[in-house]
Amino acid sequence: EHRADVHVVLTRRSADMRHHAHEMAFPGGRREHGDPDLWHTAVREAEEEIALDVAIIERVGALDSFATVGSRSLVTPFVAVVDGPPELTADPSEVEAIRHVALSELLLDEVWREEVWPMHHFGADRAITFFELIDDTVWGATGAMLRQLLAIATGTPDRILGGPG
Repeated sequence: EHRADVHVVLTRRSADMRHHAHEMAFPGGRREHGDPDLWHTAVREAEEEIALDVAIIERVGALDSFATVGSRSLVTPFVAVVDGPPELTADPSEVEAIRHVALSELLLDEVWREEVWPMHHFGADRAITFFELIDDTVWGATGAMLRQLLAIATGTPDRILGGPG
């Protein structure tokens, strides 16, 4: 069962970003030489992009890795929690805006939709999930990650379609 006060932190990427400019995304980026593993990459990127105090986060786990269509990257998302809303500051070179989105909003039937896109370079059509928020649309890999997170949070195979995800 979800609590209405549980939120996810999303960012609107800066116009200066080479890939996915102006798109809604979780904080994150590429692994650097000094990162011992992908978890540390995720933590470093969150600290750089939104000034998340790494001392207050608790790692919960990871979601499935997702291939992005636009940049053809493989993304490994991690889930972490903090006690209460964190103080965050956007790095304007990477982040245009920070959004705290309630899980209860994402769970509303009128917020989501799905489209099937032909993806010849992936060898099959692909279902793309969209979350239509006020003033923002979350879609693509971020939409797929949110969809999986919601399925796990609600204990359903797929909270949107009521079937396998």
